[in-house]
This record gives sequence, structure tokens and C-alpha cells, in this order.
Amino acid sequence: MSSLLREEMQRVLFRPERQRLVEFIEIEEPSQGRHFLCVSVSGSKKSHTKRSSFQESYRKTEIWSLQDLTLVDGRDPDVDDPCFLLHFDKVRSVTAISSSAKYTLVRALVALSDQHCQRLLNLRNFDWAYIKPTSFYLNRGDCVVLMQVCFYAFNLVCLSMCPVPLD
Repeated sequence: MSSLLREEMQRVLFRPERQRLVEFIEIEEPSQGRHFLCVSVSGSKKSHTKRSSFQESYRKTEIWSLQDLTLVDGRDPDVDDPCFLLHFDKVRSVTAISSSAKYTLVRALVALSDQHCQRLLNLRNFDWAYIKPTSFYLNRGDCVVLMQVCFYAFNLVCLSMCPVPLD
């Protein structure tokens, strides 16, 4: 479903403006319908963040430039919270449909900022292990994070099954 949605948004919203959809997440908005926060790159290497609505058709409601993004605030890295703040000329509060979606979008923004703006994106209140990999884990995807968690859990199970010598 996600790939079909991506292709449709690319065709309807971004291709006519010679842009490429890099990432999108579904967000919660007070108005009815499905809403998405999209990250796109134009042919001129300028990255944009767009808030789009999906009801009967796609429509861009707001457009922000990545160069104008001064801070991404995850609010609390120790809580499973899908809300985050984007600091442009004013602060925009965004609620993703999940924390995983929030981190997916932030990873895309960090990569694009490194690649197109040649600057580090200012992040606050994020668990850095989910944003940038260690040298051992080169893939930044959620599957690698899940694999790390499973590996640690397996180690704990193995350790708990080891016999303890009685004195």
C-alpha cells in the first residue's frame, strides 16, 4: 500500500514540478482526511518539507525549505512519543502516526541536510542510536534497530539459562 501511495503522490504532486519524493509519513491533523508530511528534492538540489492532504485528491497545504529548518525537537527521547517540533520561522508541531514514522522522517532529513545543505541538522531530544548507526551497523533502517533489540533479548535469555554454581 505504501509503495502505491508513494508512486501516486510522486506522479500527482512532485513530478509536474520536477521534484522527487524522498520520504513521507502520515501525520495526525485536526481536520478530517489523511494528511502526510513529505520530503522532496527539486532538480536544483533544494530540499523541501511539505504538508499534504489526501482526501479525494492530493493538495499541498504548506511548503518549507530544509535550509530554513533550524531545529528538530523530538521532545523526549525516553518516551515513545510520535510528536515532534519543526523550528522554521515559527515552531510547527507535528504528530506522526507512530514513533517509528517520526524517526524515519528525521533520518531522511538528516541525510538530505548532509547531502544538499552541507551542514549538520540541529537535533534535540532524539535517541541518536536510532538516527545514526554505529560503525558495526551501517544500515539506518528500523529493521536493524529491531535486529539489535532481538540480539540483546536473545543474549539475556541465554544468560538466564546458564547454571549458577552453588557454594
